[in-house]
Amino acid sequence: MIEVRSLHNPIITTSDVKPSRPDFKVLGAFNAGVASCGDETILLLRVAEAPISTEPGELLIPILNETDGKVRVERLALDDERYDFSDSRFVAENGKMIMLTSMSHLRVARSRDGIHFTIEDRPALFPQGVLESWGIEDPRITAIGSKFYITYSAASIRGVGAGLAETEDFKVFKRHGIMLAPENKDVMLFPEQIGGKYYTLHRPVPHSFGAPEMWIAESEDLIHWGKHRFLMGLRPGEWDGGRMGGGAVPFRTERGWLALYHGADTKHRYCMGAVLLDLKDPGKVLARSVRPFMQPEADYELNGFFGGVVFSCGALLLGETVRMYYGAADEVMAVADIPLQDIFDTLSYEEPLI
Repeated sequence: MIEVRSLHNPIITTSDVKPSRPDFKVLGAFNAGVASCGDETILLLRVAEAPISTEPGELLIPILNETDGKVRVERLALDDERYDFSDSRFVAENGKMIMLTSMSHLRVARSRDGIHFTIEDRPALFPQGVLESWGIEDPRITAIGSKFYITYSAASIRGVGAGLAETEDFKVFKRHGIMLAPENKDVMLFPEQIGGKYYTLHRPVPHSFGAPEMWIAESEDLIHWGKHRFLMGLRPGEWDGGRMGGGAVPFRTERGWLALYHGADTKHRYCMGAVLLDLKDPGKVLARSVRPFMQPEADYELNGFFGGVVFSCGALLLGETVRMYYGAADEVMAVADIPLQDIFDTLSYEEPLI
């Protein structure tokens, strides 16, 4: 292993997080966005919750009232033949997902040492309106000037789109609504303007033909996005041959913009790799990981709500070390300090760039 996992892993578990209401339980505290704010390290956790069932043979589903923002609970019988309950994450009918078994919101955790976190009792951002009615998930945080911009996945019956919010202190938040329409996720903003433009990486999901692959877009105001371009795609038979998407906000290095990304194979095993992008034209791929720099190996990565997953939504560059925070098994948070050179060593400049 080239990565150095913290001896304190997992650093946040479900037992550390207070449910948003007493009749709910926390299923996961994971996939957190990361920021350095003053003398604190901030994690913006994805907290997944579900109603507590007291009756055998039933499944309770959280449903957001899109008008008043309150959550009601719907009861489904597990022997109801109309529904497919085979995947613990959702309920399907006639081969189509019709509801999620949990609802996610975003919660702030604060730390002075980057390892031991105090988690706030109440949600920072809670699902709101029709396009977030199934929950908000997997935030990424980009510091630009005095503000922190938060991109996140907004889930609903209409699909998964990308939401945008901002804050200066992680106490008061301003929402900007849907930034990119469904189906799109794994969105993160570059931390500075390049040639007078803002850039974002994103991952649209075609359903007629095509594949879930990484794209790049430009904006003059962080609100209106255009000049969408394909960035890089899946590599069949490789560690990132099934699906992929951006992870941590890109770092500026002497070699180029370094963006960490997740890749999954056809067996849904999620690993972390990197791509190096041109400093002046981030739509140009210079190099890409031929092997992951981290893969699920620890028990808390292999076993959990959805095992075999390491999935990062944020990292900090500390000198020549990348401190990567990541969700493990879709349930807990962990951290690893990875030498920057070790990530560079996984890159190949000779691989096909698409």
